[in-house]
Amino acid sequence: MTDQPAAFNGQTTKLAIFGAGGHGRELANLALRCGYRTDQLVFLVDEGHGQGQCVAGIPVATIASIAPEGMSFVAALGDPSARRAAVAKCLAAGMREATLADPTVALASTVTMGPGSIIAAGSVLTVDIELGSHVHINVGCTVSHDVRIGSFGTLSPGAHIAGRVDIGEGVFVGVGASILPGTPTRPLVIGAGAVIGAGACVTNDVDAGTTVAGVPARVLRPA
Repeated sequence: MTDQPAAFNGQTTKLAIFGAGGHGRELANLALRCGYRTDQLVFLVDEGHGQGQCVAGIPVATIASIAPEGMSFVAALGDPSARRAAVAKCLAAGMREATLADPTVALASTVTMGPGSIIAAGSVLTVDIELGSHVHINVGCTVSHDVRIGSFGTLSPGAHIAGRVDIGEGVFVGVGASILPGTPTRPLVIGAGAVIGAGACVTNDVDAGTTVAGVPARVLRPA
């Protein structure tokens, strides 16, 4: 890692993780697998959410209680809207977006990751894939060729995205959901802010802001 360190309680902190819940602990473990040490990590939370404590041996602080400028960060919040808000706070404090990809994930040269994005262990990404900023691909996901995932998208554990799919900003794909492929002339499109229910099988386009569920997926909540 080449990030410049920032001081925190006499230690050398290189990566802040916004969120100290289960997803935060997972991202801390991912950071360790990527070469960080425990004493280089800090959890960030909003005031009144456990600052001053330790979680998994990592201190919990607020942005106001440290010197965050220039520090790298990732946002450990599964909900796209909450993640967007956390990112705005970190950027306003002068922090820098980091990316994390588990070392077991083989990334082709044609896979691009936007700043702040993460790819967890057990996931497979093939070729010609574009991830926007702060995209979270959780454990055991597969993403096939010619897929674009917009900024702040979330793939929950075990989600599967077939080839030629265009996923808009802030889309949440539930645990074990599958999205079938588009055609050689037109991708299958998931509109911005859509929610794909756990275990759903998406066979057609999904409108922006729509919630779908079931096999095959049907509209559960319109935009």
